[in-house]
Amino acid sequence: MAIVTRLVKDRAVVIFSKSSCCICHSIKTLICSFGANPTVYELDERPDGQQIEKELIALGCKPCVPAVFIGQELVGGSNEIMSLHLKGKLVPLLIKERAIWL
Repeated sequence: MAIVTRLVKDRAVVIFSKSSCCICHSIKTLICSFGANPTVYELDERPDGQQIEKELIALGCKPCVPAVFIGQELVGGSNEIMSLHLKGKLVPLLIKERAIWL
């Protein structure tokens, strides 16, 4: 978990993604649409991408991308993000973690 922990440290929103994943693109677009500027790590473009994938799977991410961290906490993948959004809880969470200001 060392790599993932280091990469999410001190960042409001981190998304682990793959450049060819359409679901990842949708989640990035959704979060950016609220004015957030997430840190995005494209695992297929990083030399340590496979190791990061293993760490994300060990944390419970299945599939391993997209994996969204808000406030250094793993929120989950696309299902969890869309569920929070539909319940009206995603924006308040982004505001709480100072990822967006309204």
